[in-house]
Amino acid sequence: MQSSKSPRHPSAGGYARGEETRRRLIEVAIRLFGERGYEGASSREIAREAGVNAPALQYYFDSKEGLYQACALHLAETAANHFGPAIAVAETLLDKSDATAAELIEAFLGLQDSIADFLLCGEEAQQRRLFIAQEQAGNGASAPVLDRPERHRMGHTCSAIIARLTGRPLDDPLTRLRQMTANGQLMVFHVVPRTALQAMGWQHLEGDNLAFLKQTVRAQTRVLIASWMQQAGKLA
Repeated sequence: MQSSKSPRHPSAGGYARGEETRRRLIEVAIRLFGERGYEGASSREIAREAGVNAPALQYYFDSKEGLYQACALHLAETAANHFGPAIAVAETLLDKSDATAAELIEAFLGLQDSIADFLLCGEEAQQRRLFIAQEQAGNGASAPVLDRPERHRMGHTCSAIIARLTGRPLDDPLTRLRQMTANGQLMVFHVVPRTALQAMGWQHLEGDNLAFLKQTVRAQTRVLIASWMQQAGKLA
């Protein structure tokens, strides 16, 4: 994450209202940057849709690029807050030499649940996905600003669990591929959600549909992990 100039805030008397305005600008900007890319979303349009005048954007963020950086920071902090608890549980188990296979597998499934909830639940997930897609396609600000340490931490933790369960090195290509295979079950609904929903005959991915997906992924992941452990002679 590139450092950005700290946003300015109103005096104490107007702090709450200022924070609300700043939050609203960030929410609108994430949506418009995601839909149109950095160049396609104008400062004036963002301000108008946020219900403020154009100078307010410059007041809180100095510039359009400053707003873009604030959006990226908001997304990174949101991911850290969401994934942190599940990752912490898994890391605590990995620090224990006597952690059981059942405990490690359950921790892995908990990480998958957190991924599903973050990537697939609600309109905010769709807006995050589009913003990230524009960044990865080179349609963000002049220099990439979105770094997602929680994504790397998540991948590392998932791979570490598989490595422990199968007795293979953490940096083994097979360990990494297995991690991506297990978690890739969710990615079709993240990368091509409309196609996936149409294939399932669903209108949305919420409530019972999301619960069914998570339950199915859990069951299939258990089978995958059991087969990998069996191949390694770790499962009788």
